[in-house]
Amino acid sequence: MQLSRFVVVLLAVCLCAAASTAQAQAQIAWAPCGDSNDFACGHLTVPLDPSGGTPGTITLAIRRHRAPVGETKDAIVALAGGPGQAAIPFTEQFAQVLGPIADTRDLIVFDQRGIGLSEPLSCHRFELGANTPPGPTIAECAAQLGPTRSFYSTADTVADIEALRVAGGYEKLVLYGTSYGTKVAEDYAQAYPSHVEALVLDSVVPPNGPEPLNRTTFAAIPRILHQLCAARACARITPNPVDDLARLVRRLARGGLRGRVIDGHGIAHTVRISSDGLLETLIEGDLEPILRSEFPAAVRSAADGDTAALARLEERAESGEASEAEDPSESFDNPLYYATSCEDEPFPWNRSSAPATRLAEAKARINALGASQIAPFTQENVLDLSDVPACAFWPYATPTPAPSTAALPSVPTLILSGADDLRTPTSNAHEVAAQIPGSHLLVVPNTGHSVLSSDPTHCASDALQALFADKPIKPCAATSPPPILRLTPLAPRSLANLAPAPGSHGRPGRTLQAVVLTLRDFDRQLALQLVKQLESGGLGGSLSLRTGGLRAGWAGLTGATLTFDRYSYVPGVTVSGKLTSGAIELRIEGAAAAHGMLRLGSHKRLDGVLGGERVQTTDAVAQAASAQMARFRGSYR
Repeated sequence: MQLSRFVVVLLAVCLCAAASTAQAQAQIAWAPCGDSNDFACGHLTVPLDPSGGTPGTITLAIRRHRAPVGETKDAIVALAGGPGQAAIPFTEQFAQVLGPIADTRDLIVFDQRGIGLSEPLSCHRFELGANTPPGPTIAECAAQLGPTRSFYSTADTVADIEALRVAGGYEKLVLYGTSYGTKVAEDYAQAYPSHVEALVLDSVVPPNGPEPLNRTTFAAIPRILHQLCAARACARITPNPVDDLARLVRRLARGGLRGRVIDGHGIAHTVRISSDGLLETLIEGDLEPILRSEFPAAVRSAADGDTAALARLEERAESGEASEAEDPSESFDNPLYYATSCEDEPFPWNRSSAPATRLAEAKARINALGASQIAPFTQENVLDLSDVPACAFWPYATPTPAPSTAALPSVPTLILSGADDLRTPTSNAHEVAAQIPGSHLLVVPNTGHSVLSSDPTHCASDALQALFADKPIKPCAATSPPPILRLTPLAPRSLANLAPAPGSHGRPGRTLQAVVLTLRDFDRQLALQLVKQLESGGLGGSLSLRTGGLRAGWAGLTGATLTFDRYSYVPGVTVSGKLTSGAIELRIEGAAAAHGMLRLGSHKRLDGVLGGERVQTTDAVAQAASAQMARFRGSYR
């Protein structure tokens, strides 16, 4: 019987500790980093093959934040996600999240082998960005990487962490991991329990994860959709968001839908809506919670035949994925991702079989899944979300890893799970918490993936500090989401569907209500763009933002001036005009509208003449751009 690669690596490390220590050197040479006075830069050369069977070395890039209080024999090792995400770009963010915890321990951040500054893997096919099926791309990439492609598993990274501990002269480590980084932390804790001081596991992948068919993700979708609708949040949207999604998925199975998206210049683009796109939008909501807030209404509208809101939502989700791919700090190294994932994951096939046979074996396993395990999605969605279509073509160099049975150490442990996380659902966190006696599991409401960086409250960061201060960890209070994360209403399908604005009647009253809803829609679209500016670190200087209407036209903010150009939210009703320094004049047109002009009157109410009748809103509906910016700056994160 063949031993798994993980067991071989551990045996080799245990038997050759002295040799490994010598190879890792006794000390890391640190030098000031050119871009920061707070961190030192260093490198450590480690064996390509920790077992010593294959010659070669890899040089790891490291950053260290020295503990400012006294001498320390302990260090915090911060681990990013992936596999395939560089950690060094997040060094300062790690230090900010840890706060006082890093005052008495060194903080060590390193790019794992094969990514970032640690001899990154590369393949021409991925660099070219060729739009080819994943199988041939993976096979070509693996051939280019050559036989050393098998030395990028989680077990190899675990061995690297131990080499870092020895070379740095540390007695114990605090392992702080996010997403895939939690798996690395857990595997290290299983291999070297006596060298672990504490564990901080944020968005958990279990030691034997990730599960190749993402069954925990599919199982969590109905729960999270119902969670979004708790406390009657969906009362005016839908009685059952899961039924709406199931109805839409069935409709898409009969043939794809299309929708129109209006860009910031008022130009319409047709986009395809698919069940895979629905699934990807849901999962992208782990990182962009605003997507979650629009999902129930967009799906309900599409299920009823109006695809405009869902098309805009899916377009935004895709643009979010594209911007992550363009940002080096957010993107993943695809060759390393597949080198690790294909070798690590226990796919449901015989590794010695041909790719076509592996695919057939995996599809048989997927088709055997009960409908209740994946509803409202389908077996086809399970296949498309998984790495099966790519990894079936991976030329394996190792046997299937044996399930991990080693115990996790009983050390102080904080396990964080976002209540809305679909990538690493809360069921994962419960599984790991059950394996660590005395661990603290904190489920954070209104939060998706990567809890410490996305929690809209201080609950998670307070729990982190409490763990290391030996204070009680308090559960998170059940709070309402911030205003920008509250569920959006259904978009009207026609002016006739609207009730007149309070105090008015007939078509002029319905048109006035349409204008109010249109301004609210623009208000939200502006907020989304301002949030993106905040997240990218820039809100200074003169802003210039543009967004398309749901139905037609565009609107934008330049400096302190808002401009509307036939901006339409309700079919057949368009708004044009400007808002400058509190003054507003809007021209209302469109095939369905009562035409006329509206101005900003007393108490920020709109009044004017529509269809020959005098109308006025009963509530304030317009705000100056500066007030909007201040509100959004304080209401999100």
